Amino acid sequence: MFGNLVAAGQDRGPVTNLPLPRFVSMKAKEGNVRRGPSLTHRIDWVYKRQDMPLEITAEHGHWRRVRDRDGAGGWVHYSLLSGVRTVLVEQDYLQLHKRADPQTPVTAQLEIGVIARLGECTAGWCRLTAGGFKGWAPKDKLWGVGADELRE
Repeated sequence: MFGNLVAAGQDRGPVTNLPLPRFVSMKAKEGNVRRGPSLTHRIDWVYKRQDMPLEITAEHGHWRRVRDRDGAGGWVHYSLLSGVRTVLVEQDYLQLHKRADPQTPVTAQLEIGVIARLGECTAGWCRLTAGGFKGWAPKDKLWGVGADELRE
């Protein structure tokens, strides 16, 4: 019923005029995921991971339709979301490098499923911060950043 709130070919949200889809993170420690964009809709499940990256795919009033790394999602109130960018590590023992170059020293290794704060991104690499460690990782080993996305 609410799946087509954004017209085909439209790449801006009708409420915020921000790009769709776009990545955000979970601001709250816990957030109800509803079947539709209102408090009267059934809660399908609850996200319980603060800072988890989510992708906004639609907007309706104060509600955002989101999906997670596994493609699961629903509608959450915008107050539960943050514009702070995070990513999910998709490779076990992902090496963070001093620079965006696999030949540079390794500064840390991250386990699969770790949530890292997203910094600068080049064509193939992103700068991450996690657990007090900083370094660069290949973009294709992360979920929560677009393949063509560049960040300064």
